[in-house]
Amino acid sequence: MPKRGRKYQEAAAKVNRDASYTREEAVRLLKETIYTNFDPTVEVHMRLGVDPRHADQQVRDVVVLPHGLGKEVRVLVFAEGEDARLAAEAGADIIADDEVIKRIQEGWVDFDVAIAVPAMMGKVGRLGRVLGPRGLMPNPRAGTVAQGEDLPDLIRETKAGRVEFRVDRTSNLHVPIGKASFSEEQLLDNLNYLLDAVKRARPAAAKGTYIRKMVVANTMGPPIKVDVAETIG
Repeated sequence: MPKRGRKYQEAAAKVNRDASYTREEAVRLLKETIYTNFDPTVEVHMRLGVDPRHADQQVRDVVVLPHGLGKEVRVLVFAEGEDARLAAEAGADIIADDEVIKRIQEGWVDFDVAIAVPAMMGKVGRLGRVLGPRGLMPNPRAGTVAQGEDLPDLIRETKAGRVEFRVDRTSNLHVPIGKASFSEEQLLDNLNYLLDAVKRARPAAAKGTYIRKMVVANTMGPPIKVDVAETIG
């Protein structure tokens, strides 16, 4: 394992690797371990007591973080006609017409979230090879397919801090909750909203302890363990 730099080691020395902290303590300590000269992203990593190989133990949902993510979210919308007009008025950055669809087929993906209206899913389906591996494929289960009055609301929520989370094949979740420049109160609020959403998404087939391990960290910073019993409580 490569040797960590001096600044990382100084930050890591502030964290007791054998201890588990309350959410409040973890957020406070996370702020104290920032050492980069840029504003790093704060992430939550959870190990869940599910077996994602089984369809009835998938964990996937969305949450609108009250304080957003602290970054501009570029939203592309697959829509035509009246839906395209509604999307543009709601703040969509890109309306995907046939020309844009062709660019995506060629590998262009300069956007953060893709949304589609149902009538466009036939065309969108042909883009799975490009969008799928990047997690950009619109999907009704992920809440990224909408029409009518629901479309503007979805676009505004997405730009404001709507985050999708999905368990990976190793039973882990990796979810951003903001920037290190956020206040402790903002990070704690976002963290609590995420935890509530993850708890609500617990599959009925999941047995035993659901949230088995949880850490918070800023980009390039040391991981900080969060007390699982306190988290569940």
